[in-house]
Amino acid sequence: MSGAKKRTAILISGRGSNMTAILKAARDPDYPAEIALVLANNADAKGLETAAAEGIATAVVDHRPFKGDRKAFDAEIQKVLEDNTIELVVLAGFMRILTAGFVGKWTDRMLNIHPSLLPSFKGLHTHERAIETGCRLSGCTVHFVRADMDSGPIICQAAVPVIDGDDADSLAARILVAEHRIYPHALALVAGDRVSVDGMRVTIRHDEPVADDAQLVN
Repeated sequence: MSGAKKRTAILISGRGSNMTAILKAARDPDYPAEIALVLANNADAKGLETAAAEGIATAVVDHRPFKGDRKAFDAEIQKVLEDNTIELVVLAGFMRILTAGFVGKWTDRMLNIHPSLLPSFKGLHTHERAIETGCRLSGCTVHFVRADMDSGPIICQAAVPVIDGDDADSLAARILVAEHRIYPHALALVAGDRVSVDGMRVTIRHDEPVADDAQLVN
């Protein structure tokens, strides 16, 4: 591949299944992101063991000593990211709300994945809400992070049918498969400098023919 790989940090709170999918994709020599750091706010996060087994640097910034001072917590994370020369940040089940000041430092350089087709069903309990409202399609969304929760420009989405008889667990399991497919794809687009952002609109430069399932991944 041409050009240096973008040094990327993944922030987790638990097992980091989306992190694992990204690590797998990043083994490809042509993948444009280098996973240089995995950071957790919980020393017991299982994803730290996964990252260490892959030879990736890990760090812990425990949120508990910073109770009531989110700015100080975010400042400590920022210091760790700077010390590791991080260029892109990926949130993969990071269960802390980040301050507007921190988010602003990473405008169009920090990604998140949400288990719904945004802008529908922001926040929690997305699968239950999709089923209760009779949706025939649900899915997942990778977006750039903004200060308002689940509100940033959309990079790509995958649609997943809601099947008669689905409960939240069965729908979540199928959506998770889609998450593991589109998150590495979205990171590759951003790390490969193939996206541009104009307000809430993300434009993608396609370097190869659009896949047959382009109606599910955009």
